Amino acid sequence: MTKDNEAHGGRRRRGLFGALRANFLTGLVVIAPIGLTIYLIWTVVGWIDSWVLPFVPVAYRPDRYIGYDIRGFGVVIFLVFTILVGWIAKGLIGRSIIQWAEGLVDRMPVVRSIYNGVKQIFETVFSQSDTSFEHACLVEYPRRGIWCIGFVSTSAKGEIAEKAPDGREMMAIFLPTTPNPTSGFLLFLPREDVLLLDMTVEDAAKLVISAGLVYPGQKASNGASRPDAAPAGAVAVEPPDA
Repeated sequence: MTKDNEAHGGRRRRGLFGALRANFLTGLVVIAPIGLTIYLIWTVVGWIDSWVLPFVPVAYRPDRYIGYDIRGFGVVIFLVFTILVGWIAKGLIGRSIIQWAEGLVDRMPVVRSIYNGVKQIFETVFSQSDTSFEHACLVEYPRRGIWCIGFVSTSAKGEIAEKAPDGREMMAIFLPTTPNPTSGFLLFLPREDVLLLDMTVEDAAKLVISAGLVYPGQKASNGASRPDAAPAGAVAVEPPDA
């Protein structure tokens, strides 16, 4: 009886430990994203404050009146200043000043390269025109039979479209890397070699970031469509009728 009691007690302790472990992991999954998000926001706000507040006169800082700094005050100043600059830049005087300043920068060899590169990056990222990815897709890379998730930027234009072999329509595909989708490769592929997906660009980005662990909650076996013919080695599956 003593051995049976000890065995039963051991199983009960292991069961209790397993339950505690499962609850801890569940709580960690809930707390970690929230905590990291708050930490990142708090850090970014502090960084902006440390960059902006030195330009604010001491007489206008909150610590002069309440005795301590208000985190985020620099962010508010930055937003107001940026909106004001944008409003001025849209006017005739603002455009004239910008053109004069850019003309001055263009006469500086090293500064010109840095300024134009940074300006192009920001215009591409923050532009509200047609600069977002159109679709998620599958392409065979780096060889036939190996499939990678990519994002359709647009149809090839200009000289690339004009000099495409056999006059085929080319598509610009951004091929992201895992787990950092902000880096990757730019590929120009014939349209018939691009297999479009029904999943959204956001779902495809989650799939890339998670290294294939997080799949979108939609059809996986018949959720792919294509613009023309299927690429070599691919089997096109028609979705079932509703």
